[in-house]
Amino acid sequence: MATQMFEGRGHAAVYQKYRFAPGKELQQTILAYLQGKRANPAELAVDVGCGSGQGTRFLAEHFKKVVGTDISEAQIQEARKAPSPPNVSYLVCPAEELPFEDASVNLLASFTAAHWFDIAKFMREANRVVKPGGCVVISTYTVDMSLRYGDCSEKLTEVFRESWDLLLKYSHNKIKLVLEDYKEIFEALPFPDKKRITDIFDKIPMTVAGVVGYLESVSPYQAFMKNDPEAAKSLLQETEKRMLETMRVSSRETPVELWVRHVCVLGCK
Repeated sequence: MATQMFEGRGHAAVYQKYRFAPGKELQQTILAYLQGKRANPAELAVDVGCGSGQGTRFLAEHFKKVVGTDISEAQIQEARKAPSPPNVSYLVCPAEELPFEDASVNLLASFTAAHWFDIAKFMREANRVVKPGGCVVISTYTVDMSLRYGDCSEKLTEVFRESWDLLLKYSHNKIKLVLEDYKEIFEALPFPDKKRITDIFDKIPMTVAGVVGYLESVSPYQAFMKNDPEAAKSLLQETEKRMLETMRVSSRETPVELWVRHVCVLGCK
């Protein structure tokens, strides 16, 4: 069964507010692959481990029907609260037990979630529900991130990385799959027609508050909060303070760019 890390309502609300949608470069990589493999009409896409629906809403622009699934009821509640196109719906279910008929799905996708799944069971389920000629897209953003702002980008990234490095001490062992660029997930995908791209770079417009909120949304921070709530809160406060000092600004709404490297596993049945 999938590892459940995003169950609480408070965490789900933070996740909805601060997690970013797939960036333009990642979107273009996915769409170019799907266009090149188009053997079926763009009828049904399923976003597995959809969280609060950031990737689901991206897919809705390109498929007649999109279903986001997640094991967390709190995440699905947040997804349903967000404005969504009429062709989007959401279901609570495990990634390893998808409520779809055999060979019924044109695209099975997962954005920054597959490392939490029981990989062997999920891949069997993917093989069952995807149509012949259908595709699988499994992506994640990595911890290879940097911040850009004026002439202080290097120092700003250093501040961000120091906070990330501290949080990684609280990371679940499943994060190893991300740190290894989804190599194990790529190898487990049961389609011979597959590839893994590890050098997709996106710049995500954010604010200082958004960067701090993103750190609050990640699973290691939630583990840190359970272990030492005061120290966890202090880390966020100190990170924001150091960012503002480095940027020589006072507003936490000051825009910054977050540069992030994505990994994407793509396959066609």
